Amino acid sequence: MGFIEHLEELRTRIIRSGIAVALGMAIAFFFVGPIGDFVLAPAYRMLPPDSQLVFIRPGEMFSFDMSLAFIAGLVLAAPFVMYQVWLFIAPGLYAKEKKFAVPFVLLTTIGTIAGAAFSHYVLFPSMLGFFGTFSTAKIRFLPRIDDVVDLYLRMMLGMVVVFQIPTVVFFLSKMGMVTARFLWRNLKYAILIIFIAAAVLTPSSDPWNQTAFALPMIALYLLSIAIAWLVAPKQSHADASTPHLRLVVAATVLDRAARSRRRSH
Repeated sequence: MGFIEHLEELRTRIIRSGIAVALGMAIAFFFVGPIGDFVLAPAYRMLPPDSQLVFIRPGEMFSFDMSLAFIAGLVLAAPFVMYQVWLFIAPGLYAKEKKFAVPFVLLTTIGTIAGAAFSHYVLFPSMLGFFGTFSTAKIRFLPRIDDVVDLYLRMMLGMVVVFQIPTVVFFLSKMGMVTARFLWRNLKYAILIIFIAAAVLTPSSDPWNQTAFALPMIALYLLSIAIAWLVAPKQSHADASTPHLRLVVAATVLDRAARSRRRSH
């Protein structure tokens, strides 16, 4: 396909993914009450006693409900969205690589759920609890509902993307595009990029929260190195032995040719 055809294909996949997310939002909107209780439960556990979440703008609660529906719709539509991503990249793959469609959708969906769960149960409560520690007897911590859900959404989307790293490395290693040696050699650059991403995604500027956000990324990167090593050892050994065998064969041929010349003389 040409460049314009690629853009048309990308537009089609984005539109279909958007429709799937919209349908997920429509379904989730009917259950927005229980979803809100589920999302805010870690916040209430980590906030100081007798703390409350407040809203000060008339349309803030409606925005809160829409944000909850978007979060739930994104999780519900994750398998279909990942399948659309696969359909977009599949034309550029070899026939033997296209059989990874089902594992790709399955692993990316697991990564989405794992990232959302890590953000919900670990990262988001700890971050909100850290902010709550600054509350005093004279200064009370009363976070706005809009700010809380914005923090929740940003952290969840960031962790969903981060938890896709092992899956991406797995398939790139399968296709021979990435090796464990390459990832290990570029570890220092990866850590630098991770901390830059953590500084952008973390709502606060203090180094402790940025470090808390960056540590899961570094752990997943190290896990990806192990995955790349486990996935591609056979291919690596085969590739390493092939040049050696060719040199042996070439040396044998040259030796036989030299002997035949000596005999002829």
